[in-house]
Amino acid sequence: MSDVTRAEICATAIADTFAGDGEIFASPMGLMPTLGVRLAKLTSNPDLAISDGESLFLAGVPPLGSGREVVEGWIPFRRVFDVVANGPRHVMMGATQIDRHGNQNISAIGDFARPSRQLLGSRGAPGNTVNNRTSYWVPKHSPRVFVEAVDVVTGVGPRRAREAGVAATRFHDLGRIVTNLGVFDVRGPDDTVRLLSTHPGVSVADVQQASGFEVYVGAEVPNTREPSAGELMLIREMLDPRGLRYREVPKPEEQ
Repeated sequence: MSDVTRAEICATAIADTFAGDGEIFASPMGLMPTLGVRLAKLTSNPDLAISDGESLFLAGVPPLGSGREVVEGWIPFRRVFDVVANGPRHVMMGATQIDRHGNQNISAIGDFARPSRQLLGSRGAPGNTVNNRTSYWVPKHSPRVFVEAVDVVTGVGPRRAREAGVAATRFHDLGRIVTNLGVFDVRGPDDTVRLLSTHPGVSVADVQQASGFEVYVGAEVPNTREPSAGELMLIREMLDPRGLRYREVPKPEEQ
């Protein structure tokens, strides 16, 4: 492997998730999704509309944490719901749990009536998953995150959406799951999690060992592509010169 870091491969994989979306509202939640979306806007999808994650549309693509945003428009939270209902949006959320069928949990751990740990709550996850294309970012792939069945369904997987009926399936579109080990979708047999690629240095056995269920693996599993020289320059010199990406995916010597 070259001097490309795992964090930079993850950022590129996230950017690739948004590459074919065209002119839509990209809604990344968190540091690495924001880095990946901004990389996509500068490379594979310049038509993306991006925001500061709070209330502003951005005209430029500022470095992470710089506070140097160029404002193009105003999108207060109430207007986000108009976009959610209208559909031209791709959101990338986190996940405390993801199960075999692509259901996501960010609400609570344990029995819902008396949870052992209270999390964020469902927030916008149900509306996101039944109205907009939704992807997930998981910085620490482990059996505690990739579980056989989530404790609470907040983000809806395709099988559960079908069971709920046409209101849930009409716009349901689960995209990719990017983790620190690989890239996945939910297009395995019976709408189960499928391994698309492993990051360089990660084996299929590593992925299975870090998962609480049997991940579906096809005939061939390639390595996730490394960023090009141009993409590396953008990540290192323009988008994240402070190295904030290593807060979520540390360098090997920092783990």
